[in-house]
Amino acid sequence: MASALRVLINGGGIGGLALATALARRGHTVEVAEIRAEPTALGVGIIQPSNALHVMGELGVLDECLAAGYAWEFLTIADPAGNTLARIPQPRMGDAPPSNGIPRAALAEILGGAAAAAGARVRSGTTVTELDDDGTGVTVTLSDGTTGRWDLVVGFDGIGSPLRTRLYGDRYTPAYTGFANWRATVPRHPDVRGVVMATAGQEAKALLTPITDELMYLGAVFAEVEDFRPDPERAHEELAKRLAPFSGPVAEALAAVTDPSAVVYSRISQVTVDEPWHVGRVVLAGDAAHASTPHLAQGAAMAVEDALVLAESLDTADSVPAALEAWESRRRPRAMWVQAMSRAVLKQEMGAPTTPEEDALLEVGIPGAAHVLAKPF
Repeated sequence: MASALRVLINGGGIGGLALATALARRGHTVEVAEIRAEPTALGVGIIQPSNALHVMGELGVLDECLAAGYAWEFLTIADPAGNTLARIPQPRMGDAPPSNGIPRAALAEILGGAAAAAGARVRSGTTVTELDDDGTGVTVTLSDGTTGRWDLVVGFDGIGSPLRTRLYGDRYTPAYTGFANWRATVPRHPDVRGVVMATAGQEAKALLTPITDELMYLGAVFAEVEDFRPDPERAHEELAKRLAPFSGPVAEALAAVTDPSAVVYSRISQVTVDEPWHVGRVVLAGDAAHASTPHLAQGAAMAVEDALVLAESLDTADSVPAALEAWESRRRPRAMWVQAMSRAVLKQEMGAPTTPEEDALLEVGIPGAAHVLAKPF
């Protein structure tokens, strides 16, 4: 696009900050409305597969991510005692490493710094409250009472996206899968030099993911009733009971979780917006449009891919509507494949019934999926 645009991004998480950086570096005027008053990152650590690292390279922050995290090349499958059953090499996209684990707070700081350095403005403690799209631009009122006019508004406001509700009503609300994620940050075991998936059949699986030289996180998924919440005084004990079949590194990691508040519990839900992801000049991206289960470690990767492709589409299209059409035509097939594959892997791992379509996806397998996703997008 020949002229610079005014772009408002609702949501200052990983995807929103990636888009702010990509657009501001291209000369657009960018503001980010972030509802949190402080730039705190939720959760523990995150896996950056090679396609996500490729985007970090395009944004100029790859070296910072690698310095703040822990890169690896192999996924290790282990028995309940931690004995290695298989080592699966992870594919790489171009010059990016195969995988990197990083604390969420560190990644948020890196992307926030990149967005600011590029010239984007982040407004904390505010969010979109009113929109008026007249076809040539969008007049926006924010929760702090200010009003502005923008050429494009992008909703990177997460799985519970208020902007999605504003655009589509209650047609697309998060659907609970019946499973929940337990995680805790612990000291890195010296034998954990990449992701270790320890399995005790379909009864329990545990994941050990290094995120720095000193730290890793322990993760596990279990079937939980929708209204279950861990006892805030005994969450670590409840997790230990669920992982009782394990010894070795998993048991050592559990022994380090002595504070119940260190256990991060989150229900696993999905969102699929089946209509176009944009209404006029307002567009949804990342989890707001296509939230997936975490079983391919691609949630944040899909968000930053969305961001980079949207910036590229605005580069080449002759209008904002044309750019949004081109962006979605590239992103929807890949994001929907990831969502379907991730859900199929979740059901397979937990022993839940799968559909014929999911069985066909599962023939690709996780290693095959990783190779698919390491191809250019």
